Amino acid sequence: MKMRIAFLAAFLVAAFVAATSLRHQTFGRLFEPRSTKAPEATPAALWSEPASVHGAGLSQDELNNIEIYKRNKEATVNITSIVYRQNWFFEIYPQRGAGSGFVIRKDGLILTNNHVVSGQAPRITVTLADASQHTAKVIYRDPANDLALLKIDPRKDMQVLPLGDSDKLQVGQKVLAIGNPFGLDHTLTTGIISSLGREIAAENDQKLDGLIQTDAAINPGNSGGPLFDSQGNVIGINTAIYGPGNNIGIGFAMPINRAKLMLTAYESGKRYGRPWLGVEVALVQGDLAVELGLPASGGLLVQRVIRGSAAEEAGIRGPRRTVIAGNFQLNIGGDLIMAIDGEAASRADVLSRAMQKKRPGDPLKLTLFRNDSKVEVTVTLGELEGNI
Repeated sequence: MKMRIAFLAAFLVAAFVAATSLRHQTFGRLFEPRSTKAPEATPAALWSEPASVHGAGLSQDELNNIEIYKRNKEATVNITSIVYRQNWFFEIYPQRGAGSGFVIRKDGLILTNNHVVSGQAPRITVTLADASQHTAKVIYRDPANDLALLKIDPRKDMQVLPLGDSDKLQVGQKVLAIGNPFGLDHTLTTGIISSLGREIAAENDQKLDGLIQTDAAINPGNSGGPLFDSQGNVIGINTAIYGPGNNIGIGFAMPINRAKLMLTAYESGKRYGRPWLGVEVALVQGDLAVELGLPASGGLLVQRVIRGSAAEEAGIRGPRRTVIAGNFQLNIGGDLIMAIDGEAASRADVLSRAMQKKRPGDPLKLTLFRNDSKVEVTVTLGELEGNI
């Protein structure tokens, strides 16, 4: 009996020692009261990693942008010019300008804007994609279209850009611009053609017409650079932005077909002036045309005939009075141009596009609506003075 009591006492002592010495082990926790405190939450990450989506990657549009940029950036160049001018105190000082350009022939012919290299005897430097610098000279100018052709002497054959067809452009199609805005070389921007046939005031009160309007970002330094279509062909030369300062989503490019005419003149060794008709027009169509007593198909309504112009000599009739039709103030009573060289005058830029293919002295066939009937008139184009 005493042995059983001793054994039981020893067992209880051993159990007590085990419970107190192993309280942080699993066995000891069986003797502890259950905690009601919730486990601490894992701290939230400062950012999220992108999720892996099956089949995700670059879109076809992105791939197209990348391909055009890689293919054409080497032929886009940076142009700087220094012109020495005289201030009010007859002191000579250097004025620095910058812009862009692009190679059109492997022996170093470069297209750019005339205003990028304007001035008396400018000192022009062309920087290529490999950072090499070359002195350039102006070998041909077309101030009327703000175009200039430069020549450098490269150490090897150069990559060239293909020239597209600006007559086939459509509003809404994608365009890309490569240039050197603010000296940031080989910058790519994208957008669409916002409109065609725009007219703006350029330097020295000169007007540039038939321009491509785009929302692709164009900033100081982009002037003279290429505007591409989605095939990578040059369809325009970036020329101007709307308003003072920097890009606000309205830029303008000179159609490349104007440059082609200049290049043809350069190759022939002749210097052509700018063809001139001498009218101002407004596009009227549909209900507005019907309200004015004109055919619903409409056309270009003559708003002004300039004295001494080819249009005046051909007997084109100007307006007789001014009216308010809808929300428009129009001069009416003059001829309605329904077609130009057989092409229906259904777009505002049809006249400027037709003039791009002409030289001074060329005939221009006009189909007019006059006195409720159609009249065919052929005009011999004049030459716009003071621009070449």
